[in-house]
Amino acid sequence: MFDYTVVTSKTVADAVRSLEENLKEEKFGVLWNFDLTAKLQEKGVDFDIPYTVLEVCNPHEAKRVLSENLLVGYFLPCKIVVYKDGNTTKIGLPKPTMLIEMIQDNKIKGIAQDIEKRLISSIDKSV
Repeated sequence: MFDYTVVTSKTVADAVRSLEENLKEEKFGVLWNFDLTAKLQEKGVDFDIPYTVLEVCNPHEAKRVLSENLLVGYFLPCKIVVYKDGNTTKIGLPKPTMLIEMIQDNKIKGIAQDIEKRLISSIDKSV
């Protein structure tokens, strides 16, 4: 699967707050907390599913992968989504290892594995 997704009993807002704190422990900052639902509604689009996109980055890791292959920038910053699906809240991300496969550069696979592990850990602690 291209993604890692978990279910939590938290509200979307509580899950986002928890995730932001857990990401800090892994030295990832939230560059943008994008309330997709509010933006679509602002544009006149009828969408009422709570859906938040967090764009996250660890600057040292970003430099590391970009120094190896500039095409990795197409995937930066990493995205984590938190949304309501029926009666449950889900937290998920596209796996960095799956995205890196598209570049076909073996030098950065290990870096992607480490980043993925740390992001998944942050998600798991947020459940």
